[in-house]
Amino acid sequence: MAECQGKNLITALPASVQAELREKADSQPFAVGNFWQARKSDQVVTLVGTYHLDDPRHAASMTALAPFLAEAKVLLVEAGPKEQDSLKARMADDPALIVNTDGPTLPEILTPEDWQHLSDAARARGMPPFMVAKFRPWYVSMLLSMPPCSLGTALPDGLDAQLITAARARDLPVQALEPYDTLFAIFKDMPQGDQIDMITSALALEGQSADMAVTLADSYFSQEGRLIWEFSKMQTAQMPGYTPERVEEEFAAMENSLMIDRNESWIPVIEAAGAKGPVLAAFGALHLSGDKGVLKLLQDQGYSITRLDLTP
Repeated sequence: MAECQGKNLITALPASVQAELREKADSQPFAVGNFWQARKSDQVVTLVGTYHLDDPRHAASMTALAPFLAEAKVLLVEAGPKEQDSLKARMADDPALIVNTDGPTLPEILTPEDWQHLSDAARARGMPPFMVAKFRPWYVSMLLSMPPCSLGTALPDGLDAQLITAARARDLPVQALEPYDTLFAIFKDMPQGDQIDMITSALALEGQSADMAVTLADSYFSQEGRLIWEFSKMQTAQMPGYTPERVEEEFAAMENSLMIDRNESWIPVIEAAGAKGPVLAAFGALHLSGDKGVLKLLQDQGYSITRLDLTP
């Protein structure tokens, strides 16, 4: 992400707008903070909200997390090495997971203007448009989430990946919080119209992709994960054809399918691991906050929640 040169779009906003966004973010439980500890009787779970892309600032986090990794009996992550291998094998055996083999292609679904815009975005990422034309819409939206400026270096090596590498170096077991095909199941059940909305929303911000990348990373390292969620809603509300009601409806659906449902399924896994000794759980920072965030769900299960200062 050091290759992305842009500006922080949140700090560029008027102070009054920033204050309004923070007020909305702070209305949710545990809106600020990436590092926490949950305790219930003798169970200790350290929780780390992660940023999935590489950034030199992860080095300080890894230094601070080293003692917790040394004490843990297991590292819990969204997808461990076994799940990643299973995912690669499944995609190789069944290309239809991401390629539409029997339906209309994206040039047939999108407006000519949106298809041209998507073609340009694909070329910027080193992908020929004829290939992208056959991808499933949800997969295209995932590709668009990676800004072109971040693709000229090695594969993403976010905090999750760095923790997995460190755990394997010390023979610490790495356990997945969910099956490897969870996201496939989520998007399989998502209406095509909703998937197309994800593409058009991403395309609307394509011209600011470097700025968005910088904004996302800065918000993460300032430990304001919920703020980026509210900022994204504000950005979407400014797009043509969007009303406040449509924004709330689409973001609620996205939060339910991509975060809340998964959060609820993770709690039994976290508790079962915690019963066997100290646990270090690392997953995307957006999963921490909210009424149905992991922290509130654990609190509802009787855990006391304490924010940690992990300044090394």
